[in-house]
Amino acid sequence: MHVLEAIESRRSVKAFDPTHEMPEADFQKLIQAGRLAPTAFNIQHPRFVVIKDPELRKQIRAAAWDQAQVTDASVLIVMCADKNAWQKDPARYWQLAPQPVQDFMVPAIDGYYRDHEQTQRDETMRSCGLAAQNLMLAARGLGYDSCPMDGFDFDAVAKLINLPEDHVISMFVAVGKKIKEPNPRSGAISQQEQIIIDRF
Repeated sequence: MHVLEAIESRRSVKAFDPTHEMPEADFQKLIQAGRLAPTAFNIQHPRFVVIKDPELRKQIRAAAWDQAQVTDASVLIVMCADKNAWQKDPARYWQLAPQPVQDFMVPAIDGYYRDHEQTQRDETMRSCGLAAQNLMLAARGLGYDSCPMDGFDFDAVAKLINLPEDHVISMFVAVGKKIKEPNPRSGAISQQEQIIIDRF
């Protein structure tokens, strides 16, 4: 599937076939697509928490307004990120780059993030969003549908997955085989309202 076709046909699907099991080869392609998403300074801080335990899925569903896609999708990924990835051996993120690049980038990481807590958190959300979009477009290209989700109790889910204190949750991504067509697109605002040239 061409990427533009995947973008145009991607919809947020709510009803998945609970009996469908994604082949491991497809799952690996999906995860690799997520891992290839860009991150600032290449710090690769998204963490893909794949929920396989059926009982844990039920508990997460209870914390997610009883949304069926939590248990019925073939794959449920809790998109998380390590807020402190920038200071955890940052040289490894540039170890294959030429030495002059390493000498510039590694100190730049520290200078950009240290003492900037809002930036640290903002980057986790940006990076998880980029990775989630990669997952959803890859899913579409592989013949699956998906649903990005933030309708859940973040604190409750954090406890259920033993989220480390220096990590945050951004969203879920549910992927599977749809059993019901999504409703028609509910309405788009005008291009004139949404696209601004140069200045507001």
